[in-house]
Amino acid sequence: MRPKPKGPQTGELFRQPLAELINGNHPLTKLAELIDWRIFEREWTLLFPSGRGRPATPPRLIAGLLYLQHTFACSDEALIWTWVENPYWQHFCGEIYFQHESPIDPSSLSRWRKRIGEEGVEWLLAVTIEAARKAKVIKARSLEKVIVDTTVMEKAIAYPTDSRLLERGRQHLVKLADRLGIKLRQNYNRQAPRLAGQVGRYAHAKQYKRMRGTLKKLRTLVGRVWRDIDRQREVLATAHTPRVDSILARVRRLLEQKPKDRNKLYSLHAPEVECIAKGKARQPYEFGVKVTVAITHKEGLVVGMRSLPGNPFDGHTLAEAIEQVAILTDQKPKAVFVDKGYQGAEVPGVKVWRSGVRRGVTRWLKGDIKRRSAIEPMIGHMKNEGLLRRNWLHGSLGDALHAVLCGAGHNLRMILRKLRLLRAWLLALMETLSALPNTP
Repeated sequence: MRPKPKGPQTGELFRQPLAELINGNHPLTKLAELIDWRIFEREWTLLFPSGRGRPATPPRLIAGLLYLQHTFACSDEALIWTWVENPYWQHFCGEIYFQHESPIDPSSLSRWRKRIGEEGVEWLLAVTIEAARKAKVIKARSLEKVIVDTTVMEKAIAYPTDSRLLERGRQHLVKLADRLGIKLRQNYNRQAPRLAGQVGRYAHAKQYKRMRGTLKKLRTLVGRVWRDIDRQREVLATAHTPRVDSILARVRRLLEQKPKDRNKLYSLHAPEVECIAKGKARQPYEFGVKVTVAITHKEGLVVGMRSLPGNPFDGHTLAEAIEQVAILTDQKPKAVFVDKGYQGAEVPGVKVWRSGVRRGVTRWLKGDIKRRSAIEPMIGHMKNEGLLRRNWLHGSLGDALHAVLCGAGHNLRMILRKLRLLRAWLLALMETLSALPNTP
């Protein structure tokens, strides 16, 4: 059922409103005034076509919680319990009176993310861009020049070694057999973990011949368990067939993959994870998904962010990134600044400037090209102050949602910083004026 507007409830007529308890000049209070919350009520209400059942949670509450989560880098549980303790967070989410109980269960946020989808979270990013315009964080002409780059958003998985993956696959198979009532000839609960530990110790001692021999034994044991379940799958009920097929297919893929295969399986619970090499000396390989980031050239506000499954070449993703920027800002940029990884990339109607170009450019344009590296610290802020460093959401849809939400959180942090600086400047001005002697 669609959400219903809030009205005065029993016992709230004699309570003091939140607006009278909090500081009206607080940055979060000012930020709540800059955001157009009616967009979410208009767009997200269409997700509930039925008129029956319990009324849904107000869209402003969910939008405010998602904003706060990615602005202050909170988990779902920490977000809800901090919301109960913080009156400014409650006012930001549209509450009229102070609430002493949590508004929703933390698991409701997962269902809301799936419900609104990628298009719904793009509305969250678009609204932050409009709020930045109102707060004068960016100017209208700032959208004519953007910087585009890619980074890796790592998935919440353990480092994928062959021995660990094989042991985890065996554990999944044993649990599956126990749940379905399949009697295994042998589960290797004692022998397999010992072999997995030996593989790591042999690798640390650089005894690679012994390591490969032990790894082969471990793969043989996992293959025995897999074949034992595969032989008995025909007697299972049809309701368990999709679940059994999914686990067996992943373990079989794990058993058949070679060390230098292109599409390897790096996690049993997240098969969409890819191995991406970005040329970093401190971290040669990262396991997750590639993300494209577009920011304004002067201020560094995020105007586009999207996950790129399949680890595509950077130059092939530029047109898609520019298209998203044009949709979110209602304005197509005139110039795009990229690094050398976008060699050969061209977008009709947009001038693409790559770093390292020296001939045929003016002094001012050379300075604009040098400023392309400003996107690197912005990505660092999103990873250190936001949630871009590690993605805990499930599946490819979780990758897409998490990337856009991290961009929205970065924009809100920039707006809050501008509001804090403005407030500090006004307080300093008032102190200076009050210290002046009285004049006629």
